[in-house]
Amino acid sequence: MSVDGFIAGSNGEMDWMVWNWDDALKNYVLALTDNVDCIVLGRKLAEGFIPHWAGAAQIENEEQDFAKIMSRTRKVVFTKTLESADWANTILAKGNLADEINTLKNQSGGDIIVYGGGSFVSSLISEGLIDEYHLFVNPSILGGGMPIFQRLSAKQRLKLKQAQGFDCGITLLCYEPQKDR
Repeated sequence: MSVDGFIAGSNGEMDWMVWNWDDALKNYVLALTDNVDCIVLGRKLAEGFIPHWAGAAQIENEEQDFAKIMSRTRKVVFTKTLESADWANTILAKGNLADEINTLKNQSGGDIIVYGGGSFVSSLISEGLIDEYHLFVNPSILGGGMPIFQRLSAKQRLKLKQAQGFDCGITLLCYEPQKDR
């Protein structure tokens, strides 16, 4: 996300993001995904995300190992319009968002990670379904665009678990929701 809280520009552009990650950031993301056995996505992002990582898993380069992890990990795509998933290791969730997410959370297995998109993640946040935030703040200010925190019906208090700067300019902010007493 940008310093001012946007995850894409007004037209969905992402050319402002830092893509030349340093090794420490790459290692953080790899460690974050170690315990993940389910990726949750909204339909719009899934249409680019899944084919990208499936293709990248076939190309020998420094991204291939991570791409293989993304490709083989079970994916749940939330959709109201798709009738079937044409992607490997992918199922569709078409029911009530909170019910579907809570069903996933109650299954045995590893962690669940959400990659988005923007309106989908905003819905998860609004419903209080996020257990931990890993916000990767890029050294850019957009002044407008697609916010990640929209449609909130109430304030949400967070507790800082970790803050870490990386040499590439990205800062990680890791928060967990603070439960009201």
